[in-house]
Amino acid sequence: EAFAPVVAVNPYKDIEEAIRWVNSSDYGLQVGVFTNDVKIAWKCIREIEAGGVLINEGPTFRADHMPYGGVKYSGIGREGPKFAIEDYTEIKTVIFDLT
Repeated sequence: EAFAPVVAVNPYKDIEEAIRWVNSSDYGLQVGVFTNDVKIAWKCIREIEAGGVLINEGPTFRADHMPYGGVKYSGIGREGPKFAIEDYTEIKTVIFDLT
């Protein structure tokens, strides 16, 4: 798993073969899929095993207000403000009666 922009160009006979190839990896941080076919885009979104599937965008895109993280060996959860608050805090019930 390289933490740099990497382009893998592999020939495939159909989208099912391409998705199988992507899913055969032990890692699954983010995947960039470039297509003008909306049906193929949604198929990739549904079937690719990754923390993020970006359509017509490189897999290095990140918005801090959105969850970011991977599956398989690519992480142990999600990052981002909401998720960091949940991970590093505990909910506590407090009842305070001043009467």
